[in-house]
Amino acid sequence: MNYDALDVSILGPAFAAGLLVLSTHVPLGREVLRRGIIFIDLAIAQIAGLGVIAADMMQLGSAWEVQLAAVAAALLGAALLTWTERRFPSVQEALIGVLFALGATGSILLLANNPHGGEELKNLLVGQILWVEFSSVGYVALLYAAVIAVWFGLGRERTGHAGFYLLFAVTVTASVQLIGVYLVFASLIIPALATRAVHGLRGMAVALGLGVAGYFLGLVVSAVFDLPTGAVIVWSLALLAIIVSPIVHGMPRKEGDAPG
Repeated sequence: MNYDALDVSILGPAFAAGLLVLSTHVPLGREVLRRGIIFIDLAIAQIAGLGVIAADMMQLGSAWEVQLAAVAAALLGAALLTWTERRFPSVQEALIGVLFALGATGSILLLANNPHGGEELKNLLVGQILWVEFSSVGYVALLYAAVIAVWFGLGRERTGHAGFYLLFAVTVTASVQLIGVYLVFASLIIPALATRAVHGLRGMAVALGLGVAGYFLGLVVSAVFDLPTGAVIVWSLALLAIIVSPIVHGMPRKEGDAPG
């Protein structure tokens, strides 16, 4: 065990990134669970990652160019899912799975002849949250603030299917480059799944609390035991969800609680 690794200058920006991710992923994750399209985030995340890899192969050096390529790829995926939800609603979840498989294998194909392809793919999936800096956190904070303003300003019903997929694509694109595909999925689904029986603002608050505790515990454990941070946070979220879920399912429902 290495307690000297508990360096605030390193863990601080990583924890701030986690809090930012949770601010958007908890409400979006609860909506994903409500709609029954659980794997949409994995599919959109993989498509966004495919855009990043494609931009790198085209030698687009500017960070803005890479970001635009990732957003464009994610928006194309979101537009496709919007169309399939209207045209083939009964098999939407299956089509999301197919899109995820295409995005994942497309990334592998693009990196097949890259000597550093394995490392790039690992970084895309697991992420490098410990390398996050406050400057990049600030940029993502502005984006997330706009997403939250639209989501809570308009409301999920007025946003509509197309608006939801658009917000989701933009948010997940930024998150994947910040923390990786696996941690994006865990942040969206695990807090929402553990608190699905508690509705309204109370459910949102419990889900956020679970997420914050999971990130804090994961960062501390990974630093002390020198383990991969993203993977440890995923496991921390899952273990806390196992503890919290039976507790919140036994909570009496408050009158006036709205679903969601």
